[in-house]
Amino acid sequence: MAAAHTPRESARAAALGAREALGGSFAAISQWERELGKLRVLVNVGELGAEEREFPEDEWYPVHEFPEIADSLHERWAGGEPHAWVETAEGPYAEGRRDAGPYNHQRVAALRRRGRSCCVVAPIVLHGRAWGELYVARRLGEPLFVRADADFATVLAAVTAAGIAQTERLAEARRLAFTDALTGLANRRAVDLRLDEALARHRRDGSVVSLVVCDLNGLKAVNDSRGHAVGDRLLERFGSVLSLCGAILPGALAARLGGDEFCLLSVGPSSDEVVKVAGELCARAGELDLGDGVAVGVASTGDRIGPVRTARRLFRLADAAQYRAKADLSGEPVVAGRHGGPDDPVVRLADSPESPQGPERRRFRR
Repeated sequence: MAAAHTPRESARAAALGAREALGGSFAAISQWERELGKLRVLVNVGELGAEEREFPEDEWYPVHEFPEIADSLHERWAGGEPHAWVETAEGPYAEGRRDAGPYNHQRVAALRRRGRSCCVVAPIVLHGRAWGELYVARRLGEPLFVRADADFATVLAAVTAAGIAQTERLAEARRLAFTDALTGLANRRAVDLRLDEALARHRRDGSVVSLVVCDLNGLKAVNDSRGHAVGDRLLERFGSVLSLCGAILPGALAARLGGDEFCLLSVGPSSDEVVKVAGELCARAGELDLGDGVAVGVASTGDRIGPVRTARRLFRLADAAQYRAKADLSGEPVVAGRHGGPDDPVVRLADSPESPQGPERRRFRR
Protein backbone atom coordinates (compact mmCIF):
# COMPACT_ATOMS: atom_id res chain seq x y z
CA MET A 1 0.00 0.00 0.00
CA ALA A 2 2.93 2.33 0.68
CA ALA A 3 3.91 2.10 -2.99
CA ALA A 4 0.40 2.84 -4.26
CA HIS A 5 -0.20 6.14 -6.07
CA THR A 6 -4.01 6.11 -6.14
CA PRO A 7 -6.82 5.00 -3.78
CA ARG A 8 -7.69 2.23 -6.26
CA GLU A 9 -4.12 0.87 -6.24
CA SER A 10 -4.05 1.10 -2.45
CA ALA A 11 -7.31 -0.85 -2.07
CA ARG A 12 -6.08 -3.52 -4.49
CA ALA A 13 -2.79 -3.91 -2.60
CA ALA A 14 -4.70 -4.29 0.68
CA ALA A 15 -7.04 -6.91 -0.76
CA LEU A 16 -4.19 -8.91 -2.30
CA GLY A 17 -2.20 -8.82 0.92
CA ALA A 18 -5.14 -9.83 3.11
CA ARG A 19 -6.08 -12.68 0.77
CA GLU A 20 -2.56 -14.08 0.92
CA ALA A 21 -2.16 -13.56 4.67
CA LEU A 22 -5.45 -15.32 5.49
CA GLY A 23 -5.08 -18.04 2.89
CA GLY A 24 -8.25 -17.05 1.08
CA SER A 25 -9.30 -17.67 -2.50
CA PHE A 26 -11.00 -14.27 -2.81
CA ALA A 27 -10.84 -10.85 -1.14
CA ALA A 28 -12.59 -7.52 -1.49
CA ILE A 29 -12.37 -4.01 -0.07
CA SER A 30 -15.62 -2.06 0.17
CA GLN A 31 -16.40 1.48 1.34
CA TRP A 32 -19.45 2.72 3.16
CA GLU A 33 -21.08 5.71 1.47
CA ARG A 34 -23.04 7.24 4.32
CA GLU A 35 -24.85 9.86 2.29
CA LEU A 36 -26.18 7.19 -0.09
CA GLY A 37 -26.65 4.41 2.44
CA LYS A 38 -24.54 2.02 0.35
CA LEU A 39 -21.66 -0.38 0.76
CA ARG A 40 -19.72 0.11 -2.48
CA VAL A 41 -17.21 -2.51 -3.62
CA LEU A 42 -13.94 -0.87 -4.65
CA VAL A 43 -11.96 -3.94 -5.67
CA ASN A 44 -12.27 -7.74 -5.97
CA VAL A 45 -9.19 -9.97 -6.22
CA GLY A 46 -8.55 -13.70 -6.51
CA GLU A 47 -11.04 -16.20 -7.93
CA LEU A 48 -13.89 -14.00 -9.16
CA GLY A 49 -17.47 -15.14 -9.67
CA ALA A 50 -19.20 -14.77 -13.03
CA GLU A 51 -20.72 -11.41 -12.08
CA GLU A 52 -17.67 -10.05 -10.24
CA ARG A 53 -15.10 -7.66 -11.72
CA GLU A 54 -11.72 -6.60 -10.35
CA PHE A 55 -12.72 -2.94 -10.35
CA PRO A 56 -16.54 -2.97 -10.49
CA GLU A 57 -18.23 0.17 -11.74
CA ASP A 58 -21.52 -0.37 -9.98
CA GLU A 59 -21.36 -3.15 -7.38
CA TRP A 60 -22.95 -1.97 -4.16
CA TYR A 61 -25.31 -3.17 -1.44
CA PRO A 62 -27.86 -1.25 0.68
CA VAL A 63 -26.73 -0.59 4.24
CA HIS A 64 -29.99 -1.89 5.68
CA GLU A 65 -29.09 -5.37 4.44
CA PHE A 66 -26.13 -5.45 6.85
CA PRO A 67 -27.46 -4.72 10.35
CA GLU A 68 -24.42 -6.37 11.94
CA ILE A 69 -22.24 -3.46 10.77
CA ALA A 70 -24.66 -0.67 9.89
CA ASP A 71 -24.82 0.45 13.54
CA SER A 72 -21.12 1.21 13.46
CA LEU A 73 -21.59 3.80 10.72
CA HIS A 74 -22.50 6.40 13.30
CA GLU A 75 -20.24 5.11 16.09
CA ARG A 76 -17.03 6.84 16.98
CA TRP A 77 -14.32 4.39 18.01
CA ALA A 78 -12.13 6.25 20.47
CA GLY A 79 -9.96 3.21 21.17
CA GLY A 80 -9.70 -0.14 19.48
CA GLU A 81 -11.81 -1.26 16.55
CA PRO A 82 -14.91 -3.40 16.09
CA HIS A 83 -13.89 -7.03 15.87
CA ALA A 84 -14.00 -9.17 12.74
CA TRP A 85 -16.27 -12.19 12.51
CA VAL A 86 -16.70 -15.39 10.51
CA GLU A 87 -19.67 -16.56 8.47
CA THR A 88 -20.10 -19.84 6.64
CA ALA A 89 -22.21 -21.08 3.75
CA GLU A 90 -24.03 -23.24 6.29
CA GLY A 91 -25.03 -20.41 8.59
CA PRO A 92 -23.85 -19.01 11.97
CA TYR A 93 -20.46 -20.31 13.03
CA ALA A 94 -18.05 -19.83 15.93
CA GLU A 95 -15.14 -22.16 16.70
CA GLY A 96 -16.93 -25.18 15.29
CA ARG A 97 -20.22 -24.41 17.08
CA ARG A 98 -23.42 -23.19 15.47
CA ASP A 99 -24.55 -21.32 18.57
CA ALA A 100 -22.86 -17.93 18.18
CA GLY A 101 -21.69 -15.31 15.73
CA PRO A 102 -23.56 -12.87 13.48
CA TYR A 103 -25.61 -14.18 10.61
CA ASN A 104 -26.48 -12.34 7.42
CA HIS A 105 -28.53 -14.25 4.91
CA GLN A 106 -27.32 -12.06 1.98
CA ARG A 107 -23.70 -12.96 2.70
CA VAL A 108 -24.54 -16.63 3.21
CA ALA A 109 -26.51 -16.72 -0.03
CA ALA A 110 -23.60 -15.07 -1.85
CA LEU A 111 -21.16 -17.64 -0.46
CA ARG A 112 -23.32 -20.49 -1.72
CA ARG A 113 -23.92 -18.89 -5.10
CA ARG A 114 -20.22 -18.34 -5.70
CA GLY A 115 -18.99 -21.71 -4.48
CA ARG A 116 -17.34 -20.45 -1.31
CA SER A 117 -17.39 -22.18 2.03
CA CYS A 118 -16.83 -19.28 4.43
CA CYS A 119 -15.75 -15.67 4.84
CA VAL A 120 -14.23 -13.41 7.43
CA VAL A 121 -15.49 -9.81 7.59
CA ALA A 122 -13.47 -7.06 9.28
CA PRO A 123 -14.73 -3.47 9.61
CA ILE A 124 -12.18 -0.85 8.53
CA VAL A 125 -12.13 2.13 10.91
CA LEU A 126 -10.64 5.41 9.73
CA HIS A 127 -10.46 8.62 11.78
CA GLY A 128 -12.57 7.00 14.46
CA ARG A 129 -15.45 6.01 12.16
CA ALA A 130 -16.34 2.92 10.20
CA TRP A 131 -14.95 3.51 6.68
CA GLY A 132 -15.78 0.18 5.09
CA GLU A 133 -14.89 -3.47 5.33
CA LEU A 134 -12.30 -6.08 4.46
CA TYR A 135 -13.81 -9.34 3.20
CA VAL A 136 -11.86 -12.57 2.60
CA ALA A 137 -13.41 -15.88 1.52
CA ARG A 138 -12.32 -19.48 0.95
CA ARG A 139 -13.56 -21.91 -1.70
CA LEU A 140 -15.60 -25.01 -0.94
CA GLY A 141 -13.53 -27.85 0.46
CA GLU A 142 -11.01 -25.59 2.20
CA PRO A 143 -10.81 -25.33 6.03
CA LEU A 144 -13.29 -22.95 7.61
CA PHE A 145 -12.02 -19.75 9.17
CA VAL A 146 -11.80 -19.85 12.98
CA ARG A 147 -11.66 -17.28 15.78
CA ALA A 148 -7.90 -16.85 15.38
CA ASP A 149 -8.44 -15.94 11.72
CA ALA A 150 -10.98 -13.29 12.75
CA ASP A 151 -8.47 -11.89 15.26
CA PHE A 152 -5.85 -11.70 12.52
CA ALA A 153 -8.35 -10.10 10.13
CA THR A 154 -9.00 -7.38 12.73
CA VAL A 155 -5.28 -6.58 12.73
CA LEU A 156 -5.16 -6.61 8.93
CA ALA A 157 -8.11 -4.20 8.80
CA ALA A 158 -6.21 -1.81 11.09
CA VAL A 159 -3.16 -2.02 8.82
CA THR A 160 -5.43 -1.42 5.82
CA ALA A 161 -6.91 1.66 7.52
CA ALA A 162 -3.41 3.07 8.09
CA GLY A 163 -2.57 2.51 4.42
CA ILE A 164 -5.78 4.16 3.26
CA ALA A 165 -5.11 7.16 5.50
CA GLN A 166 -1.62 7.50 4.00
CA THR A 167 -2.99 7.26 0.46
CA GLU A 168 -5.58 9.93 1.22
CA ARG A 169 -2.91 12.24 2.64
CA LEU A 170 -0.73 11.74 -0.43
CA ALA A 171 -3.70 12.31 -2.74
CA GLU A 172 -4.51 15.55 -0.92
CA ALA A 173 -0.86 16.64 -1.12
CA ARG A 174 -0.85 15.95 -4.85
CA ARG A 175 -4.12 17.83 -5.25
CA LEU A 176 -2.70 20.86 -3.44
CA ALA A 177 0.53 20.66 -5.43
CA PHE A 178 -1.39 20.89 -8.71
CA THR A 179 -4.24 23.23 -7.70
CA ASP A 180 -4.48 27.02 -7.51
CA ALA A 181 -5.59 27.81 -3.96
CA LEU A 182 -7.72 30.85 -4.85
CA THR A 183 -9.69 29.64 -7.87
CA GLY A 184 -9.57 25.86 -7.46
CA LEU A 185 -8.31 25.56 -11.04
CA ALA A 186 -5.16 23.71 -12.03
CA ASN A 187 -1.89 25.57 -11.51
CA ARG A 188 1.17 26.10 -13.71
CA ARG A 189 2.81 22.87 -12.55
CA ALA A 190 -0.24 20.87 -13.67
CA VAL A 191 -0.25 22.63 -17.06
CA ASP A 192 3.43 21.88 -17.63
CA LEU A 193 2.96 18.18 -16.96
CA ARG A 194 -0.23 17.88 -19.00
CA LEU A 195 1.24 19.83 -21.91
CA ASP A 196 4.33 17.62 -22.05
CA GLU A 197 2.04 14.56 -22.17
CA ALA A 198 -0.15 16.20 -24.81
CA LEU A 199 2.75 17.00 -27.11
CA ALA A 200 4.09 13.47 -26.73
CA ARG A 201 0.68 12.25 -27.89
CA HIS A 202 0.73 14.79 -30.74
CA ARG A 203 4.07 13.43 -31.93
CA ARG A 204 2.79 9.86 -31.61
CA ASP A 205 -0.60 10.06 -33.33
CA GLY A 206 -1.06 13.64 -34.56
CA SER A 207 -3.65 14.66 -31.95
CA VAL A 208 -4.43 18.37 -32.07
CA VAL A 209 -3.04 20.26 -29.08
CA SER A 210 -4.37 23.77 -28.45
CA LEU A 211 -3.44 26.36 -25.86
CA VAL A 212 -5.61 29.35 -24.99
CA VAL A 213 -3.80 32.00 -22.93
CA CYS A 214 -5.86 34.70 -21.19
CA ASP A 215 -4.82 37.93 -19.53
CA LEU A 216 -7.56 39.41 -17.34
CA ASN A 217 -7.93 43.12 -18.05
CA GLY A 218 -8.42 45.67 -15.29
CA LEU A 219 -7.33 43.60 -12.26
CA LYS A 220 -4.82 46.21 -11.06
CA ALA A 221 -7.41 48.96 -11.30
CA VAL A 222 -9.87 46.87 -9.27
CA ASN A 223 -7.21 46.15 -6.63
CA ASP A 224 -6.18 49.81 -6.42
CA SER A 225 -9.69 51.25 -6.28
CA ARG A 226 -11.68 48.59 -4.43
CA GLY A 227 -9.13 46.48 -2.59
CA HIS A 228 -7.54 43.10 -3.06
CA ALA A 229 -10.51 41.20 -1.65
CA VAL A 230 -12.62 42.49 -4.55
CA GLY A 231 -9.75 41.73 -6.92
CA ASP A 232 -9.70 38.17 -5.65
CA ARG A 233 -13.43 37.95 -6.29
CA LEU A 234 -12.81 38.99 -9.90
CA LEU A 235 -10.18 36.25 -10.26
CA GLU A 236 -12.58 33.68 -8.78
CA ARG A 237 -15.43 34.75 -11.05
CA PHE A 238 -13.28 34.63 -14.14
CA GLY A 239 -11.97 31.24 -13.03
CA SER A 240 -15.57 30.00 -12.95
CA VAL A 241 -16.21 31.40 -16.45
CA LEU A 242 -13.06 29.73 -17.73
CA SER A 243 -14.08 26.41 -16.18
CA LEU A 244 -17.57 26.60 -17.69
CA CYS A 245 -16.22 27.38 -21.15
CA GLY A 246 -13.53 24.73 -20.86
CA ALA A 247 -16.19 22.13 -20.10
CA ILE A 248 -17.41 22.53 -23.70
CA LEU A 249 -14.14 20.91 -24.82
CA PRO A 250 -13.89 17.26 -23.68
CA GLY A 251 -10.99 16.79 -21.29
CA ALA A 252 -9.79 20.40 -21.42
CA LEU A 253 -7.68 21.63 -18.50
CA ALA A 254 -8.55 25.05 -17.06
CA ALA A 255 -5.73 26.67 -15.12
CA ARG A 256 -4.50 29.84 -13.47
CA LEU A 257 -0.88 30.43 -14.40
CA GLY A 258 -0.42 33.14 -11.78
CA GLY A 259 -1.50 36.73 -11.15
CA ASP A 260 -4.05 37.69 -13.81
CA GLU A 261 -2.97 35.00 -16.32
CA PHE A 262 -5.06 31.93 -17.09
CA CYS A 263 -5.11 29.26 -19.76
CA LEU A 264 -7.06 26.40 -21.31
CA LEU A 265 -5.26 23.33 -22.60
CA SER A 266 -7.17 21.17 -25.07
CA VAL A 267 -6.14 17.84 -26.61
CA GLY A 268 -8.19 16.32 -29.41
CA PRO A 269 -10.81 18.91 -30.47
CA SER A 270 -10.07 20.81 -33.69
CA SER A 271 -8.57 24.27 -33.64
CA ASP A 272 -11.88 25.69 -34.92
CA GLU A 273 -13.72 24.20 -31.93
CA VAL A 274 -11.16 25.68 -29.56
CA VAL A 275 -11.34 29.12 -31.22
CA LYS A 276 -15.13 29.05 -30.90
CA VAL A 277 -14.84 28.36 -27.16
CA ALA A 278 -12.23 31.14 -26.87
CA GLY A 279 -14.75 33.51 -28.47
CA GLU A 280 -17.38 32.44 -25.95
CA LEU A 281 -14.87 33.07 -23.18
CA CYS A 282 -14.29 36.63 -24.42
CA ALA A 283 -18.02 37.29 -24.54
CA ARG A 284 -18.69 35.97 -21.04
CA ALA A 285 -15.70 37.76 -19.53
CA GLY A 286 -16.99 41.01 -21.00
CA GLU A 287 -20.26 40.51 -19.08
CA LEU A 288 -18.60 40.35 -15.66
CA ASP A 289 -19.48 43.28 -13.43
CA LEU A 290 -15.81 43.63 -12.42
CA GLY A 291 -12.73 44.18 -14.57
CA ASP A 292 -12.57 45.07 -18.22
CA GLY A 293 -12.88 41.84 -20.12
CA VAL A 294 -10.01 39.59 -21.16
CA ALA A 295 -7.27 39.45 -23.80
CA VAL A 296 -7.16 35.98 -25.35
CA GLY A 297 -4.55 34.36 -27.56
CA VAL A 298 -4.82 30.90 -29.16
CA ALA A 299 -2.12 28.63 -30.56
CA SER A 300 -3.02 25.22 -31.98
CA THR A 301 -1.13 22.48 -33.77
CA GLY A 302 -4.22 22.30 -35.99
CA ASP A 303 -3.27 25.64 -37.56
CA ARG A 304 -0.35 26.56 -39.82
CA ILE A 305 2.13 27.54 -37.15
CA GLY A 306 4.99 25.24 -38.10
CA PRO A 307 6.26 22.27 -36.11
CA VAL A 308 5.63 22.32 -32.37
CA ARG A 309 8.22 20.13 -30.70
CA THR A 310 8.27 21.74 -27.28
CA ALA A 311 5.83 23.17 -24.77
CA ARG A 312 7.94 26.35 -24.79
CA ARG A 313 7.14 27.10 -28.44
CA LEU A 314 3.39 26.54 -28.07
CA PHE A 315 3.36 28.84 -25.05
CA ARG A 316 5.33 31.49 -26.95
CA LEU A 317 2.83 31.34 -29.82
CA ALA A 318 -0.20 31.61 -27.54
CA ASP A 319 1.50 34.36 -25.54
CA ALA A 320 2.30 36.34 -28.69
CA ALA A 321 -1.32 36.03 -29.82
CA GLN A 322 -2.52 37.19 -26.41
CA TYR A 323 -0.07 40.10 -26.51
CA ARG A 324 -1.50 41.16 -29.88
CA ALA A 325 -5.07 40.88 -28.55
CA LYS A 326 -4.17 43.09 -25.60
CA ALA A 327 -2.34 45.65 -27.71
CA ASP A 328 -5.26 45.88 -30.15
CA LEU A 329 -7.88 45.99 -27.33
CA SER A 330 -9.52 43.10 -29.16
CA GLY A 331 -12.81 41.75 -27.90
CA GLU A 332 -12.17 38.53 -29.85
CA PRO A 333 -9.41 35.96 -29.56
CA VAL A 334 -6.32 36.37 -31.70
CA VAL A 335 -5.24 33.07 -33.25
CA ALA A 336 -1.65 32.34 -34.24
CA GLY A 337 -1.21 31.32 -37.88
CA ARG A 338 -4.63 32.39 -39.11
CA HIS A 339 -3.21 35.25 -41.22
CA GLY A 340 -0.41 33.89 -43.37
CA GLY A 341 0.60 30.70 -41.62
CA PRO A 342 4.33 30.83 -40.81
CA ASP A 343 4.35 34.42 -42.14
CA ASP A 344 1.58 35.42 -39.74
CA PRO A 345 2.80 38.45 -37.74
CA VAL A 346 1.94 36.61 -34.52
CA VAL A 347 4.05 33.59 -35.52
CA ARG A 348 6.94 35.86 -36.50
CA LEU A 349 6.61 37.70 -33.19
CA ALA A 350 6.68 34.46 -31.21
CA ASP A 351 9.71 33.14 -33.10
CA SER A 352 11.65 36.39 -32.87
CA PRO A 353 14.41 36.41 -30.23
CA GLU A 354 13.51 40.05 -29.56
CA SER A 355 9.88 39.20 -28.87
CA PRO A 356 8.51 42.07 -26.72
CA GLN A 357 5.69 40.24 -25.00
CA GLY A 358 7.97 38.92 -22.28
CA PRO A 359 7.33 35.17 -22.06
CA GLU A 360 11.00 34.62 -21.33
CA ARG A 361 10.73 36.87 -18.29
CA ARG A 362 7.46 35.48 -17.05
CA ARG A 363 7.53 31.81 -17.83
CA PHE A 364 10.29 30.00 -19.57
CA ARG A 365 12.71 29.12 -16.83
CA ARG A 366 12.52 25.38 -17.46
